[in-house]
Amino acid sequence: MTRTMPSGSWPSPISAAAIAAGATSLAELRSAGDALFWLETRPREGGRTSLMRWRAGKGVKELTPAPFNVRSRVHEYGGGAYTVTDAGVFFVNFDDQDIYLARQGAGPVRVTDSGPGCRFADLCWDAARRRIIAVCEDHEAGTAAESGAEPENRLVAIAVPESGAPGQPEILHRGHDFYAAPRLSPDAERLAFVAWDHPNMPWDGTLLRLADLGADGHPVRETVVAGGAEESIQQPGWLDNGALIFISDRSGYWNLYRFDESGIDCVYQDAADFAQPPWVFGMSSWAALDENLLAAVRHQDQRSELLLVDIRQGLASPLGGKWVEHQYLCASERAPCFIGGCQDGPAEVIRHSFSTQGSVRLAQAQAPDLGDTPPSKAAPVSFPTRDGRRAFAYYYAPAHPKISAPSGEKPPLVVMTHGGPTAAASPALNLRIQYFSSRGFAVLDVDYRGSSGYGRAYREALDGQWGVIDVTDCEDAVNWAVGQGLADRQRIAIRGGSAGGFTTLCALTGSNVFRAGASHYGIGDLAALARDTHKFESRYLQRLIGSRENLQIRSPINHVDKLNCPVIFFQGTEDRVVPPNQARTMVAALNRKGLPVAYVEFAGEGHGFRQAENVERALASEYAFYCRVFDIATSEILPRLELSN
Repeated sequence: MTRTMPSGSWPSPISAAAIAAGATSLAELRSAGDALFWLETRPREGGRTSLMRWRAGKGVKELTPAPFNVRSRVHEYGGGAYTVTDAGVFFVNFDDQDIYLARQGAGPVRVTDSGPGCRFADLCWDAARRRIIAVCEDHEAGTAAESGAEPENRLVAIAVPESGAPGQPEILHRGHDFYAAPRLSPDAERLAFVAWDHPNMPWDGTLLRLADLGADGHPVRETVVAGGAEESIQQPGWLDNGALIFISDRSGYWNLYRFDESGIDCVYQDAADFAQPPWVFGMSSWAALDENLLAAVRHQDQRSELLLVDIRQGLASPLGGKWVEHQYLCASERAPCFIGGCQDGPAEVIRHSFSTQGSVRLAQAQAPDLGDTPPSKAAPVSFPTRDGRRAFAYYYAPAHPKISAPSGEKPPLVVMTHGGPTAAASPALNLRIQYFSSRGFAVLDVDYRGSSGYGRAYREALDGQWGVIDVTDCEDAVNWAVGQGLADRQRIAIRGGSAGGFTTLCALTGSNVFRAGASHYGIGDLAALARDTHKFESRYLQRLIGSRENLQIRSPINHVDKLNCPVIFFQGTEDRVVPPNQARTMVAALNRKGLPVAYVEFAGEGHGFRQAENVERALASEYAFYCRVFDIATSEILPRLELSN
């Protein structure tokens, strides 16, 4: 029997503490023979990431015990933090950014000793020459430390002796601002890699370069296979017959292509994206099952599906399954494997079996017990924008097994703005969303223009318009939800992190739709960001904002006078992407105006919060803030919130 309670006040078994301590995340699935490897990030261990292995008949084993933390800092976002080889597993350790080797029956051994300024990512094993090929980001190149110059990115090789002192990086290629995805051909005679230069991001324009390797292992002849200033290439990889597969958006969508002696052919042309923006290294949305068959992940119409692609015929067929998200695709003994996201449970390591026409779950991320609370499932919606186009979102209704809202009451709404801004919302289970929906909030996760998964034109619609159409798209999403009777117009909050925090702050300073806001390490001052941020994103604003004048016009810090609702800020002291001065300056400006403002700072945290106690405090404090602002009475014990003014 259900009872009625005001929306937003419902007691929920999904606590912030349980989410923080009990949730793990999975990434970077790789295969080697009958074994699968992946990374598991654990908030209860301070956000430490460990390397895991599954092997048939032996189950799951941890390969990197504490204090090892498998995580790269190249581009600050990392990725590509390990590779599996016949010599063992090479991985990047977070604390010193050196490469280590983990072998059967022995503890990890240091492979590099390059000093604190050298970072590695996207490791590739060259067995013939017993060396690692990797992207290296050198923060002490030349006089960078003294002059404030940018770090130098390059491709390097590190010899791995059978024993003895750690090796030193030897430069294979330099001259571009950025490098990614070094991939060695099956005969070890050619090296493919991706490179690009300022002001492009890797989803704007990159080059796919192919180099012959000489007797000394260095490039001797190079060819640009594909790419350019307005073509994004990613995820090159080789087939056993020497053909090179890669992904290009030359058609307006990220599709699969093949390069061999006959030239370049589109493997399967489709008005859908077969990749996502490569914010991190090591992403994989296709895998070769043999010389003629690929498994690939297709994104279209707010759906992700796994396909079997026949290269010879140019045909594709879906493999089916319950998963709404497929990440880090690889192949193990001709079987596609992936990390699958579900709507009703945590992420899973999945191996698809053709022999039984089914799939086997090999491992699952840890998640708190949701009790008998049914998860609120993402409902994909599209809505009209004020300029006659359409944008997209996922709507989550309030969900509780024993409580409902009083008759006629509309729920408070939390509008979520993802980061990037070229990232995308996902319909997979999101415990933070469930935290709010199980308390009687509705949630609208918006894929405003600029989001990925809808082709290049949708992504580029934000160029020069960041802080404008992303905001109006969020407003139009709210108007749609209110018009459908799904939300209370007087209780609308907007929240976001990083680039989503910028959209949030722009919405709060340029709109009357929202009654409260939560900025998680968000951007308030674009000019300061352009001056202070890291190399990877240091020219990003040129495309998103357009002009120096717009840096001032679009910065929320310059429009605090227009802000008329409470705001809460969450910030890590060690954030190198959006430095703490961004949030502190905004808080000071709001205090001068006398507006209600709260500031929660976490010592030692970077761009995003990893430590369980900080994740818990941020989530519970945000809920406490909404309760204060919307006058929601709750019996929950929440953190004490210092709300000024």
